[in-house]
Amino acid sequence: MARAPTPAALDLRLTDVPGNTGDLGHSLMSAASVTVWTRMGGFSILTNRKRAIVALVHSVVFLMIAVRQMIAVQPAAGLWVASTVSRGTWILCGIFALVSVILLWLFVISCGWMEKFYFGLCTVSAASGLLRTAAGDQAFHAGLYLRVVMLVSAILVGLLIVREHSRTPSGVSVEYAEGGNS
Repeated sequence: MARAPTPAALDLRLTDVPGNTGDLGHSLMSAASVTVWTRMGGFSILTNRKRAIVALVHSVVFLMIAVRQMIAVQPAAGLWVASTVSRGTWILCGIFALVSVILLWLFVISCGWMEKFYFGLCTVSAASGLLRTAAGDQAFHAGLYLRVVMLVSAILVGLLIVREHSRTPSGVSVEYAEGGNS
């Protein structure tokens, strides 16, 4: 389990702050932003832009699946109904159970509030899909809509995470191969 850094580990010198120009005003602003970032907790799983994009793509794919299930004509019968349950329903329940457990674990080990919020939304979405598939539409019809709302919310948070990773530190110039210094 990831632990919060000790105060000694957070002992930052102003010269260690990226983009520090040496003036006191800029140094204090940079130190303040680093302090806010460390209190927020940063990221422990979605640590870079590539990981955040992969997570976002997964959320979009699962949203498309959830919307397809929402507009499908065939309602979920559930496992506890006195009728025969298809093999596909059992497989879907197994997939939802596995995904729910994995997402719950990612929620538990994540550090930052934005990352926790993202994985929390994804966990609720997968768990509501599991509950709806197991109990059926008669018992938990709201799960259909809850899943879609949670995934849309997770995508919005995921976009914020990708945006956070896309920011360049202040004072650092980005050079491209074809547009370098002449």
